[in-house]
Amino acid sequence: MSTITAKPFRASETETPGTRIWRRFWAQPIALISVIVILFFAITAGGTAILSATGHHWPCDPNTTNLEQKLLPPSPQHWLGTDNLGRDVLSRMLHGAGISLTVGFIAVAVSLGIGLVIGAIAGYFGGLTDQILMRSVDALLCFPTFFLILTAVAILGPSLINIVVVIGLVSWTGTARLVRGEFLTLRETEYVKGARVLGQRHWEIITRHILPNAAAPILVTAVLGIPDAILTEAGLSFLGFGVQPPQATWGNIIAEGKSYLLDAWWLNLFPGLAILLAALSFYLAINALQEAAENRS
Repeated sequence: MSTITAKPFRASETETPGTRIWRRFWAQPIALISVIVILFFAITAGGTAILSATGHHWPCDPNTTNLEQKLLPPSPQHWLGTDNLGRDVLSRMLHGAGISLTVGFIAVAVSLGIGLVIGAIAGYFGGLTDQILMRSVDALLCFPTFFLILTAVAILGPSLINIVVVIGLVSWTGTARLVRGEFLTLRETEYVKGARVLGQRHWEIITRHILPNAAAPILVTAVLGIPDAILTEAGLSFLGFGVQPPQATWGNIIAEGKSYLLDAWWLNLFPGLAILLAALSFYLAINALQEAAENRS
């Protein structure tokens, strides 16, 4: 008499592709560490902004000067020391985190919106429209991005709004090229051709059929733009074209401390580490997500 052996149940057999990708992502220690660092910066920046809005500051007001306590090294009273005007470096760095993350996310949102529209139109319609739009993209790519941003900010004036807008308006070209490539491929698929036969409008085909299938690589590219925007803002602030003092950013803290490099090492070390950790965490998190998506096992 034959017996039926029950096949052992495996949770992986019921997983959706998205669930499987996230499980592989969280299984990577480097991914977990990167996300923790990003959340730490986001929570501290958000908490500092909320406290400032209510008129409170922790550990103290970042713009309060005290020349009697200038250039003090790290201590229990001032965890990260003080600057040349006696201001608490930790307080200024906490406020600077909000500036850096704001620039990163909003600038990427602006560049994503522009790149998505330009790339979708070029890739979907093709032909002369594609040629005109892509030649315009190629022309912009001939100019070094940072110097183009630097020139625009110098003309418009250094302010947070100008920096966010300029970075967003200049850095969309890579997104546009990626979106165009995805649309060129997906517009030839059977379900898109079927939608055309059924008489669906162009915008319906783009939003319902093509864009959802191209979302993953587009989002990855967008998130990769966040650390680039953070580094760009830090570079502009260091050169004096970013957010102006007394408002604190990581870049202008380093700029103010460069004259005291040998006497007050903490003015350059701590904001420099913050920039490095923030940018590196985004890069490592995206790399881990790409590896999780490409792993077919």
